[in-house]
Amino acid sequence: MNARHEEPDGESDRLTPHADHSGTPRRSGEFGHLPVMADRMVELITAAFPGTGSAPVFVDGTLGAGGHTELILRADPRVRVIGIDRDSNALDIARDRLAEFGERITFHQARFDEIGEVLTDVGVDLVDAVLFDLGVSSMQLDRPDRGFAYAVDAPLDMRMNSSETTTAADILNTYSHGDLARILSEYGEERFAGKIASAILREREKEPFTTSGRLVELLYAAIPAATRRTGGHPAKRTFQALRIEVNHELDALRRALPAALSALRVGGRVAVMSYQSLEDRIVKREFVSRTTSTSPIGLPVELPDSAPDFRLITRGAERANDQEQTENPRSAPVRVRVIERVDEKDRA
Repeated sequence: MNARHEEPDGESDRLTPHADHSGTPRRSGEFGHLPVMADRMVELITAAFPGTGSAPVFVDGTLGAGGHTELILRADPRVRVIGIDRDSNALDIARDRLAEFGERITFHQARFDEIGEVLTDVGVDLVDAVLFDLGVSSMQLDRPDRGFAYAVDAPLDMRMNSSETTTAADILNTYSHGDLARILSEYGEERFAGKIASAILREREKEPFTTSGRLVELLYAAIPAATRRTGGHPAKRTFQALRIEVNHELDALRRALPAALSALRVGGRVAVMSYQSLEDRIVKREFVSRTTSTSPIGLPVELPDSAPDFRLITRGAERANDQEQTENPRSAPVRVRVIERVDEKDRA
């Protein structure tokens, strides 16, 4: 899929050269930016595919423009892909990009926490690998009409699925002071959540919010100058909070992880690419829980049925290397965690 990220402070959206999976330099084009950690993600995912037998089944739960999926399809000519995205525009782009692969990929408009329903619809019980590449995609960020970016004045939309009803403007214009402060604090980790909420209520009494430019001006005025000089763009945390609230992203992630893990065959993997700490903490907690024995601490032997069903493939969170972060600043925030289902005899 596209690179997904939190918008880096001070970074323009200009296209930058990268190398494709074959090592040939290429430039981001009509399908968006080169996927983050492309070679490493292919390595982590295809390692879960069986060496012989039936065709591997890979679920891209956040398909976007299909960048990671294209690399997976090229890496293993046997693989069957189930592509899921809530954004109909993204699915249209992915269909175009991946048309050459024909029936090896199917496309499904759904949230990633609906993976169980999608698998039931296509008649698949177990899969070999699942990828969740979280956050907003480059493709969405680079379209001003979607309202995700604070660098341009645009409608305050932020819906990943345009058929949803609630927009960022609706939240700003209707939420109470307490609810605004809560989402800014919890989802944006904004120190000045209460002050910003008060300023929003004052301003919306004069005129409802409709575009991002007015909100950015409010944030510049509400956040102290000393913090603006050292804390990154003053709109970053508020825009993150609004986007998460509009799309219910964290609740969906909490539901998606158990659903994906339950769909794995033995040896199958779930890989998650997180771009902000709230997502990564949810993933870390789920993965630690799934890889921890339920035997009481201190027992000399493992109790029956208490060994974990999964093991960690990544120790801690993997990052993009320095070269990639330099060439593609949008890769800088990524944290990659991968977990694998183990056979009973391999449990430890």
